[in-house]
Amino acid sequence: GRRVVLCDRDRDRHGLPALRGAASVPHAGALPRNGRPFAASYPSDGGADMKRARSIRLQPKLLLGLVAMPAVLAAILAPSIAQLYRARMEEQYASLAFGQASVAADLIDGDRVEQYYRTGEKDAYYEEIHRYLQDVREKLGLKYFYVVVPEDEVMYYIWDAGVPGEDGVCDLGDTDAYYGGGNELMHGAFAVDAEQTILITNNEEYGYLASAYVAILNKAGTPVALASVDISMDMIDQQIRQFLGLTLCVVLAVLLLSIFAYYYYVRRILIRPLRTLHHAAIGLVENRMEDLSHFRVDVNTGDELEELAHSFQYMVSELNEYIQNLSRVTAEKERIGAELDVARHIQASMLPCIFPAFPERHEFDIYASMTPAKEVGGDFYDFFLVDDDHLALVMADVSGKGVPAALFMMISKTLLKSAAQSGLSPKAVLEKVNDQLCENNEAEMFVTVWLGILEISTGKMKCANAGHEYPAIMHKGGSFELFKDRHGFVLAGMEGARYREYELELDAGDRLVVYTDGVPEATNASNTLYGTDRMLRALNAAEGGSCRQLLEALHRDVDEFAGGADQFDDITMLCIEMKSSGMKKINLAPTLEQLPQATDFFEGILAEAGASMKAIAQVNVAVDEIFSNIARYSGATGVVLGCSLKDGRATLRFSDNGRPYDPTEKPDPDTTQSAEEREVGGLGIFMVKKLMDEVTYEYADGSNILTLVKSL
Repeated sequence: GRRVVLCDRDRDRHGLPALRGAASVPHAGALPRNGRPFAASYPSDGGADMKRARSIRLQPKLLLGLVAMPAVLAAILAPSIAQLYRARMEEQYASLAFGQASVAADLIDGDRVEQYYRTGEKDAYYEEIHRYLQDVREKLGLKYFYVVVPEDEVMYYIWDAGVPGEDGVCDLGDTDAYYGGGNELMHGAFAVDAEQTILITNNEEYGYLASAYVAILNKAGTPVALASVDISMDMIDQQIRQFLGLTLCVVLAVLLLSIFAYYYYVRRILIRPLRTLHHAAIGLVENRMEDLSHFRVDVNTGDELEELAHSFQYMVSELNEYIQNLSRVTAEKERIGAELDVARHIQASMLPCIFPAFPERHEFDIYASMTPAKEVGGDFYDFFLVDDDHLALVMADVSGKGVPAALFMMISKTLLKSAAQSGLSPKAVLEKVNDQLCENNEAEMFVTVWLGILEISTGKMKCANAGHEYPAIMHKGGSFELFKDRHGFVLAGMEGARYREYELELDAGDRLVVYTDGVPEATNASNTLYGTDRMLRALNAAEGGSCRQLLEALHRDVDEFAGGADQFDDITMLCIEMKSSGMKKINLAPTLEQLPQATDFFEGILAEAGASMKAIAQVNVAVDEIFSNIARYSGATGVVLGCSLKDGRATLRFSDNGRPYDPTEKPDPDTTQSAEEREVGGLGIFMVKKLMDEVTYEYADGSNILTLVKSL
């Protein structure tokens, strides 16, 4: 039997191919009015009933368009016919290749092949066969004609039609490596009862070929070599292109004629009536502020288009009054929409919206978002530095929605920030703001608030809750859980209300998420609540990313749960994560009595790091000078000391909330003068500059920050 294998291959000269794989509806659109169905009667020309169409309907006319289907079918069938033509030609060329290989296999003496294989020496018979192979190749236009012995790793050439030395022509004894599945294929043909195999390939290097392999037998009937023929099949592509070109030209001509004929037909029975309706519609729009009773649409096609024209005429009479009313309503709506848009931008600008919010602070990562249910909302968040070491966090939800809630939100946010920045504790802030909001609260609105003030250096956070949702907290290596704090009463609900304060501790890697009830109370189309359990699962599933990625993942989960349901309430969230800053800090009162504790703080860190006694002594001198100046002259109520070590350098940081003062701006004293000649002061900071490698000052967030750097 014979089988044809279609595949792609790579070949080195005459190497064996590498196998890669074988190849009727009632009239609609009418609205009832005054008890009359719109499709039943149409006021026209004095209100007389429209005469129903009795001629051919539009649908049978459109069905005539199916006459173009033969052209489409011809275009579809042409590739199939071409493919069938290709298959027949491939079979014919494959038969030719196998026939020539079979003739050569019968002609060549297998015993002589064995002799040449053993000795590698040519004789007269060898030359005779070589000339025969060349003649056959040239006369029949074969691409390649060769005899090889398939070995385990390579093919051993006996004959190769052509002149030895030419590009790609092998001589007796030359070998060539197998490629891909060539080894298996040629060894499969190297048998007495081998399956006769034709290999058809098409690649850029050797073109379109049909390859045949037939075993050459010796007198004992044992296969000793393979007669191999490669025939170029490039003519098939040329013939197919000619065939497809002719087919497409005929189909295109017929199709164009059909299109022109059908276009003329459709233009007369469909396009012209529709154009009449089109111009009538444009005229209606251009004259929408005038009396439209004079509009008339004349379409006499006897089908649905005529019915559509009568429907249009009826619509005009009803639309006239509606347009007048709509113009007034639209103008008012646009005015309100513009005002709400301005309010939305004002509200958005009131909330911190630039992230990272504190790029110079590496002790924490913070992110927040607010998505209002309407143009403006009543939820709000806030975060701000009270001083260099304290960060205030606010999450609040005003009762109601829309503009009233937004106005109450702005008042509440301003009062909360003002009270917190004055240095009050969270409990005192809520109590003060509650009393302020209760004054003249005739609208009887209220606001739920969660407030926390974080001591950045220690991770300790003092919090108070005025009727707000439980915060969610995650300690490093754990999972998010609700921290069920004890709620106080809502703000603006009752004058004189008292609130409880509690403390949280956030270490490096810990996270805190606060939110409004718009998250757990989000509902889907079935009116099912999202709930805090789903919220915690979503937070835990996304806990590996940044604070922004965490909240975005939670928001996506809420949106997926809600599906197409409308957002019922504002969705507001805030997340903070503590980072490892590498700087140890201590809070002290700015008094001279605290100086020994300040010195011990720096000395202990430096001694633990193995600093020399000289370096520690120099640092102690600088600490004594700077801390004493803060205690005596700054007027500060608190000072934060910080120290970090990196690459053999110590960084000392002094932060106080006193009067702004830059000691580095003071000119250095002239040490060449005597003590009596020099001005008083300035010698201490001059000494600090000499002892330290770097001295820098900045005033940020209401704090003087002096930084010293010393190489150990």
